[in-house]
Amino acid sequence: MSEGSPVGAHVIKMMGYIQMLENLGFALNDELAMDVVMQSLPDSFNQFVLNFNMNEINKTLPQLLGILRTAEGNMKKGGSKSILMVREAKGKEIKWQSQRVW
Repeated sequence: MSEGSPVGAHVIKMMGYIQMLENLGFALNDELAMDVVMQSLPDSFNQFVLNFNMNEINKTLPQLLGILRTAEGNMKKGGSKSILMVREAKGKEIKWQSQRVW
């Protein structure tokens, strides 16, 4: 997918490719199909992919399509804002995590 093109058309095309593979006898399990779609997204979706994987969200490809369309709309509206999150310290180590809020 090229940067700036609509995510919906791209994901639908990828779903078609995944279906073609299944028709040829090479079915992808749900997790692999999601990974294929996620890896095909441009860099502007990197934060979305990171959050999706960190939260271990289990969705179907059509549900992922809806979530990606929503994320794309939010990115176009006002971009994303960075926030800093702090987790509890374990021993002497403090873990910091930066996330974007859509």
